Amino acid sequence: MVGRGDPKVTGVLPVALDRATRVIGILMHSYKEYVGVMELHGDVEPEKVIETMKMFVGKIYQRPPLRSSVKRSLRIREIYSIDVLEIENRRVLFRVKCQSGTYVRKLCHDIGLLLGVEAHMRELRRIGVAHFTENRDIVTLHEVSEALYIWRNLGDESFLRKMILPVEYIVAFLPKIVVKDSAVDAIAHGAQLAVPGISIVAKNINRDDRVAIFTLKGELVAIGRATMNSEEMVKSDRGIAVKIERVYMEPNIYPSVWRKSGDKIEKDV
Repeated sequence: MVGRGDPKVTGVLPVALDRATRVIGILMHSYKEYVGVMELHGDVEPEKVIETMKMFVGKIYQRPPLRSSVKRSLRIREIYSIDVLEIENRRVLFRVKCQSGTYVRKLCHDIGLLLGVEAHMRELRRIGVAHFTENRDIVTLHEVSEALYIWRNLGDESFLRKMILPVEYIVAFLPKIVVKDSAVDAIAHGAQLAVPGISIVAKNINRDDRVAIFTLKGELVAIGRATMNSEEMVKSDRGIAVKIERVYMEPNIYPSVWRKSGDKIEKDV
């Protein structure tokens, strides 16, 4: 008899080191992609299973399960896609792409209720977190351990460098704004990004989008929320373009061309 205890869960887990922990949190709020096995508690025609699972694509109401780390309040989550890969007897192999915070085991439970036979999640593998996927840039902890051993004992850091990606890769999926050198240190000290400090703007930025701010050399400065769209940033000559949420760049790395006057930051030019 098959047990219905804790399912086997494996897959992609981005890990940040040192100052990169300042920005790794944005991945927690990005989309996730999973491959899972759902086990039905009764016999159902495959066509009905496929048809029913497709009904869950879109925005759904979901209450976290009893064993969860968040408050069990009803909330809305979005399912971007569900694909049935294989059905064998009562086991359904599927792939789902969903909004962060979606409980896939609760999704399986709800699908079973709609089918009228109940169901539970037997296995789950996370195959993607935003642009981090199993097919790219993923290494095992065993491989990291071997690379660390080679560096410590043989002095060869080449293997370790192939495994540890620069922090800029974390924000690769965000629209980008490149700022002038004169604006970098002000942002590093807590200033908002004003239009005069912008050098290059991505075309696809809308108001309230989360954006990544870079130097002209391609270094990550900060992450923030756009208060203007791309067109407004290009056409305006003043105003706050981005409200900063998280600063990555350390102060005093770039030359300071501004001065403080009370609580106001002004250019010293």
